[in-house]
Amino acid sequence: MKQRKRLPFILAAVLVVIGLVVAMVLWRSGGPSADRQQRPWTTPQAPPLTQVALPSIDASAANRRAPIPGLPDWSKAGYRGGAGLPTDADINPDPKCRIAPDVSPGDGRDDTDAIQSAIDRIKRDCSPTASFTKLSLITLPAGVLDITRQISVDADYLIIRGQGADPATGTRFVFHPDENTRYDVLTKDGSTWDQDRMGFHDGNGGWLWPGRALFRVQSREVDPDYRKDYESAPANRKDIFEGTVNVHWKSGVKLREKPGDPGFSARAGDTVIQLATKGEMKNLKPGGYVNIRAANSMAFYQQQQALPTDKDLQNLHMREQIFTITAVDQAAHSITIDKPLEFDVPVDSTSDGSPKIDGKVYESKAAPLVDPVVGVGLENFHISEDVPGLDPAKATQNYSNLSPADALNGIVLKWAVNSWVRGLGTYMTGSHPIVTEEAKNIEIVGNNLNGAWNKGAGGNGYLRGSRVWDSLYVNNVSRNLRHFTFQWSASDNVVIGNDFDSDLNLHGGWERRNLFERNIVRVPYDHKSGNCTTNCGGEGISGSDDSTWYPIYWAAGAKAVKWSGASGPQNVFFGNTMTKQLTPDGPYLPYYSDQHRIYQFGWNGSGYQHLSQNGDPIKDWAGNEEGDFTQGNGVDASLTDPGTSLFLKN
Repeated sequence: MKQRKRLPFILAAVLVVIGLVVAMVLWRSGGPSADRQQRPWTTPQAPPLTQVALPSIDASAANRRAPIPGLPDWSKAGYRGGAGLPTDADINPDPKCRIAPDVSPGDGRDDTDAIQSAIDRIKRDCSPTASFTKLSLITLPAGVLDITRQISVDADYLIIRGQGADPATGTRFVFHPDENTRYDVLTKDGSTWDQDRMGFHDGNGGWLWPGRALFRVQSREVDPDYRKDYESAPANRKDIFEGTVNVHWKSGVKLREKPGDPGFSARAGDTVIQLATKGEMKNLKPGGYVNIRAANSMAFYQQQQALPTDKDLQNLHMREQIFTITAVDQAAHSITIDKPLEFDVPVDSTSDGSPKIDGKVYESKAAPLVDPVVGVGLENFHISEDVPGLDPAKATQNYSNLSPADALNGIVLKWAVNSWVRGLGTYMTGSHPIVTEEAKNIEIVGNNLNGAWNKGAGGNGYLRGSRVWDSLYVNNVSRNLRHFTFQWSASDNVVIGNDFDSDLNLHGGWERRNLFERNIVRVPYDHKSGNCTTNCGGEGISGSDDSTWYPIYWAAGAKAVKWSGASGPQNVFFGNTMTKQLTPDGPYLPYYSDQHRIYQFGWNGSGYQHLSQNGDPIKDWAGNEEGDFTQGNGVDASLTDPGTSLFLKN
């Protein structure tokens, strides 16, 4: 009897102990009980923002030049085609759509959930009735905000605004990625995160590309076919499936031949795309967005002077572009897009007469953005990433991955339209401070970017414009990054009035029709891939790379086929002040210095031309940076302009 009376007390004690153990486990794992717990974080010092006297640039629609004959039309680059970034008059006066997250800066507690909750609240209560002139606003306080997980910004028509980018006085985000956010699987050599081995069930880690970030402007909607996988996935794999409603293998519609043009759905210059007669059209709507994706073919690789090659050729869509749909013809099974195509669109990888790549036929697609994120602005705050035990000084002019598991980005814009990043400061982000992937009419303006922990293998540490169209990069300052890049079919973008100490890098993948003008590019001798201590990645000559990056990099087909393919046609440089230090501690010498000459790379005056020397296409830009390509060798310099800008009137 005595033993029975003692049993409840013993059971209660056991339950208390179990509860304490569970609480401790949750705290250590970053679980629910840890949401507002004190953490033993460090707050690395950030230097003041780099002070540079940049030109005052009026990029408003009223100050833009009309398209110049013979050159691409850049007049609609940027937010809403040049409408100008919103003002406070465009913010919804309703108090429920003007909120501040429940955070206390500098308290050393995890602020992730509070900020995500504020975004979710705006998405629920305000985004459904919002617009470009009825934006919501989340206001952040000054001080340090500690973040442990990726924050998803998927509420349309939302501004997230801090109190300034100065890390000493403004709003400062310090990213301390937890074990579910850092990459837990690296490649066998340990140089970078392993996308293939980070999968779960049908999901592939590559779906996270271009990688996790502190802020990810992207849909979280999951395609129904992946819902069960998403629900059963562990915390560090769920984001693989987020946004899959937009992926082309789920949303994309196959194509059919254009009447009278066997093998092609459309040609460069067309605005009507022929869809397969059995293609699902419910997500193709006037006013919506569609990515026209042309399959690679052997003929296309040949055009890039990439053949013959011992590299593995890929079945993918290197030629892409997001358009606005202006009309849908259900009976004819076709759509009309808002501006002419910039490339031919074969029905598939063999319909232009090419043999199969890797034994497969790969289809071109019209892939609607089922759930784009629209009208998001990130403004006036500072970002850094805490990587304990590493010295930021070791990353200066070091093109290594110093901590591959921490190669997380500052801001990712993916499947995003008419959005912007303004007035930010960054210091030592894990990888790219700002990166796009399938984005249109983005504006990156007035940001001050400094350093990254990873600038090596796998392509890290860029100000990176990938698969970005009709966008504007203006008045930004970057220091201690690997490159400014356009790549993977990026086109019709304008880069104006920036100050960089790294190269303007045409990184490959048929990027085309981009304008670089009025930029200051001052490249030191030590800016080269050979300056690397661990986990290196190079774009130089084969074998040992002793080359140094010049103010321009151009992707030759024979080299860039390893990762994508050659740079495309008509990338234009005008009025830039570019200098290169050719020897250690030597003078900075001018590069492409004629301020009124228009240099069109990959162009012969009427069509694409690969850069060549002595009649042969160059195999690599490294070693050819000082070559003269202007005499019919792939850089058309036949045009001049008396003004100071091809983009602006004044």
